[in-house]
Amino acid sequence: MAKSQQTFNKSEKEKKRLKKREDKRKKMEARKLEKEEGRNEGIQFAYVDYNGNLTDTPPDPSMKVKVDAESIEVSIPKRDDSEVEAFDPVRQGKVSFFDNSKGFGFILDSENQEKYFCHVSGLIDDIQENDKVSFELEKGMKGMNAVRVKLVE
Repeated sequence: MAKSQQTFNKSEKEKKRLKKREDKRKKMEARKLEKEEGRNEGIQFAYVDYNGNLTDTPPDPSMKVKVDAESIEVSIPKRDDSEVEAFDPVRQGKVSFFDNSKGFGFILDSENQEKYFCHVSGLIDDIQENDKVSFELEKGMKGMNAVRVKLVE
């Protein structure tokens, strides 16, 4: 005796597909009916009032504000050189730990006493522990790294 080819899953999918088709047909008929009866609700024209809200009444022309097109700035305003702070990216510090065999170490910043990772690829001069150095900071994978490290006499 042969087994039926129609499984439960297939029949459920077929029911869902037919229901979806029927719902779509009902919605289409309802839209046609609304169109024929002329029930088109909603705002035909939308205006923006003084508070930025949408409304269906036009704004009062006596309250219209005149804006001079020359006064509108579309770019970043120019700033004076007096406003610019002089930022020196070079920092001073002391080598707290450095392993030459592994090629990395840490530098203690003299300003904020934070430790920054330093790799041998970011060195300009050879450094040892307790050397005074100048360096710059760069964003690394796990935080800020010291790069362009030079010895300070």
